[in-house]
Amino acid sequence: MGTSLVDASAGLGLRRALLGALQEADEGAFDFLECAPDNWIGVGGRFGEALQQLAARHPLTCHGLSLSLGGIAPLDQVFLARIRGFLDRHQVALYSEHLSYCTDDGHLYDLMPLPFTEEAVHHVAARIRHVQDVLGRRIAVENVSYYAAHAPIEGAQAMDEVDFVNAVLAEADCDLLLDVNNVFVNAINHGYDAGDFLARMPTARIASFHVAGHYDEAEDLKVDTHGAAVKEEVWSLLETAYRLHGVHPTLLERDFNFPAMPVLLAEVERIRVLQRQVAGSKATAHA
Repeated sequence: MGTSLVDASAGLGLRRALLGALQEADEGAFDFLECAPDNWIGVGGRFGEALQQLAARHPLTCHGLSLSLGGIAPLDQVFLARIRGFLDRHQVALYSEHLSYCTDDGHLYDLMPLPFTEEAVHHVAARIRHVQDVLGRRIAVENVSYYAAHAPIEGAQAMDEVDFVNAVLAEADCDLLLDVNNVFVNAINHGYDAGDFLARMPTARIASFHVAGHYDEAEDLKVDTHGAAVKEEVWSLLETAYRLHGVHPTLLERDFNFPAMPVLLAEVERIRVLQRQVAGSKATAHA
């Protein structure tokens, strides 16, 4: 089991395109790295060696892509065992997955939203509990972005997204990886209040935050891309999240269209600045 991350910490995604820059970065440029174990399990050669070196120098968190927690096909037990081996070998402090499904007679290579119903709550919560048993640790699930909600199923009680997320967390007894950009994108696309959504998240279950860039398709349509700088509105929402729930480890997600490393590290530093400001203001308020 890995050592817990410090709450006031800022991380960066471990992507193959950034390997050289990450290896050359100053020791204190970021506090932790996050990788998708799906993309690294069984990888050897120079990529595997680079991963080993980075994991030896920096705390590593893992964010899964392909468990399909909400899917209907049986969970892949062989893959789960390989994930556990990877987490144990690299002393991973936090493992998370998406509150979604990504398989249907094969991989869809996208994160599909679940229907917000009680039946779906029971289904995905049972699968999360099983994953936690196999992995021998608590996991965190991430609220996902989505662009079309499921039509109500006849006889099923539809729920709001915020109630669905809370119900899954409670029944599964797992943690939450709160993606602030996804909250912003969904709030615009589906017409709800982002601040209210954040306020209704369970503070005690929040393990970490994600922040990322998105694409402005239209005034009322935002697309979660992880391929651009974080928007000012999302920085503001991250500060709101800190003030509501306290400071927690926060990852800057960037998956493609990478700028120069100093530009990425400036965004990582902005996370740290926000964390210090909020922590400082809370300390002053309690003095």
